[in-house]
Amino acid sequence: MKKFAYLLLIGTVIFSCKNAKKQEEIGVAESKLSYKETYRPQFHFSPPEKWMNDPNGLVYNDGVYHLFYQYYPDATVWGPMHWGHATSKDMVTWENKPIALYPDRHGLIFSGSAVVDNNNTSGFGKEGETPLVAIYTYHLMEGEKEGRKDFQTQGIAYSLDNGESWTKYNGNPVIENNGIKDFRDPKVFWHHETQSWVMALVAGDHAKFYRSKNLKEWNYISDFGKNQGAHGGVWECPDLFKLKVGGTDEEKWVLIISIGSGGPNGGSGTQYFVGDFDGTTFTSEQNEFKWLDWGTDNYAGVTYNNSLNDDRIFVGWMSNWQYALSTPTTTWRSAMTVPRRLSLKKHNESYTLQNYPLESLSTLMQKTNKETLNIASNEEKKLIYDNLNETKITFKTDSKDFKIKLGNKAGESVSIKFDSASELVIIDRTRSGKTDFQPEFGNKLHYMPINNLQASQFEVQILMDRSSMELFINGGQYVMTEQLFPNENYTDLYIKNTNAMAGLSLKDLSIAKMSSIWD
Repeated sequence: MKKFAYLLLIGTVIFSCKNAKKQEEIGVAESKLSYKETYRPQFHFSPPEKWMNDPNGLVYNDGVYHLFYQYYPDATVWGPMHWGHATSKDMVTWENKPIALYPDRHGLIFSGSAVVDNNNTSGFGKEGETPLVAIYTYHLMEGEKEGRKDFQTQGIAYSLDNGESWTKYNGNPVIENNGIKDFRDPKVFWHHETQSWVMALVAGDHAKFYRSKNLKEWNYISDFGKNQGAHGGVWECPDLFKLKVGGTDEEKWVLIISIGSGGPNGGSGTQYFVGDFDGTTFTSEQNEFKWLDWGTDNYAGVTYNNSLNDDRIFVGWMSNWQYALSTPTTTWRSAMTVPRRLSLKKHNESYTLQNYPLESLSTLMQKTNKETLNIASNEEKKLIYDNLNETKITFKTDSKDFKIKLGNKAGESVSIKFDSASELVIIDRTRSGKTDFQPEFGNKLHYMPINNLQASQFEVQILMDRSSMELFINGGQYVMTEQLFPNENYTDLYIKNTNAMAGLSLKDLSIAKMSSIWD
């Protein structure tokens, strides 16, 4: 397998039944033993072993949520990409599946999406079976090595057994490349008004849109973004969908775009645009940058197609390309965010794409009693903590001057500071544990502006797993996702009122222990 990986990396794709059989035997049974390692997430999805990055092919069908993902089965660093696969019936617990898609003569299998072809527009359906169709990017290493720009093309595959096995289309690639170096990450959806499939694709510094009637033959229809949005890095992982604005009958279209560098706190980040789509062209009058998540560890996220009740469910890769190859884990590397429901709301005439954990996550919570806590000016209170839990606090305050700190007996800590003068939330993970594995991980504070947080009462939710913290403010209006690698579990929770003039009232404070999804 090492020889296989080496040959792939120099541009030669070699397959054999022996290789396929070995990789399909990635031990689902054996993997149960490996979910106890240091830093292994207990209620976030992570692969049984080896390297994982972008979520791919998110689709719901016949009672099953499919999570495909970028996967290299031979090392814990990036290598020749496959599509790994896991399934869930509740978006909480996951079952690991064999590798879904392998590289072939057209190239490695990069990111993409999957759809349920209910009308069999592709013609892949047989004997009444509804096909799932995956649309993905081929990356031809040989072409990249030769200095060509056309080494990324788009291919498709189909499944007639709800994702258990896949057959690649013999007419691949379905979209050729006319000389664009970064030409990838197709997200496809059914557009009811035009009765056609629409694809959002990224091309270096902008998005391109295509249309098809059958998922095999595609026509280019428009561009977006050359002169809008953040361009600190190459655009990646687009997603286009429609949402109703909360509390109104207004509907808007949202375009998600990830960038590998130039994020709000350094490195990778995910931006979004709110606008309109007429079936051909996406337009947005948005001038300011809008970030889905202000933390450093939520990247390449996309949403589920065909989800129940038309919910727009988002999953992101919980890492950052600045240090993703170096995080201090052993048999595996990387995890996904918890699944989050997206909603669109207006705050002071500005559209905000909110993201908040699904209600089903509560099935893992061993609830504790809610209590009320009053903290005097400049006073700090300490509570017992365990870093596998959900902490939820309703703050009743106008000043928004307080600090939440999680610490352990080794003197390590991570803090969340609310500062009303600057209208910022500031996360400090510089002394959170292991930080020296890469200079960019723990070298600075992370900032999030909260200038539209007007309520005098708002909720703060913190999801703490073995190596991550997800912060949600006011129902997902403001979000920060951060990896953490403490040498010991955090055992203390400190809440300090930093306002010198007024007391701080905490309502419904609860700390709920989370069960492991792998037990």
